[in-house]
Amino acid sequence: MRLDGKIAVVTGGARGIGEGIGKLMLREGAEVYLVDLQKETVEATAAALGEKAHGLAADVSDSASIEKMFSEVLGATGGRLDILVNCAGIGTQSAFIDTPLDLWKKAMAINLTGTFLCSQLAARAMAESGGGSIVNIASISGSRAGTGRTVYGTTKAGIIHLTKQMAIELAARGIRANAVSPGPVDTELTKQVHTQYQRERYYAQIPQERYGTIEEIAHAVLFLASEEASYITGHNINVDGGFMAAGLLTPEDQQ
Repeated sequence: MRLDGKIAVVTGGARGIGEGIGKLMLREGAEVYLVDLQKETVEATAAALGEKAHGLAADVSDSASIEKMFSEVLGATGGRLDILVNCAGIGTQSAFIDTPLDLWKKAMAINLTGTFLCSQLAARAMAESGGGSIVNIASISGSRAGTGRTVYGTTKAGIIHLTKQMAIELAARGIRANAVSPGPVDTELTKQVHTQYQRERYYAQIPQERYGTIEEIAHAVLFLASEEASYITGHNINVDGGFMAAGLLTPEDQQ
């Protein structure tokens, strides 16, 4: 019960990694507000997770929508917020030279601007109630370039630097900010869109020779959100099976 009595907001919480994070935080004693674009979906997810889970609809790329969501949360909690997890985002795959401006703007608005706006509003509430923890979901694509990842990778690189900026400016207010960068993770989406060829290429470059699980990402977020990480701020943790640490892997390296 590492989060007993804590109040958390998890954006992108209706499914996938966001849902997994919310589920683990509930298990650890938190009251969790799951936020997602689709009202019916997020409400159904929250209902399935129990009475301490609440589902709220919001568009993180729209400042008025975010303000309304935080107003509802803070109205229900008496102005208190302990944890924010920014997990809402979209993935993109587009060659740099062919990337349309509309795709660039959409991804920036959701992934990066959404993280900025949610964190700003959460930080104001946390500062009033004695501090808190913000955990941003970035990606290994924010630290290492990949084919077709110009837009997505750039938004995640922005999140990693935004996390550091938040950490140094919010420390005096008792607020910590960290990021988690997942490698390839077995979500319902990746199971649908990753071809066998893509999986084999990843396996060849990951020392642990497998994809991560939603639970493994959630546990890293839980640690950073908890008091066990009270002296950790401004960091990005790669949860990637060793992908970012590895250079050229040969069959002999993996025996």
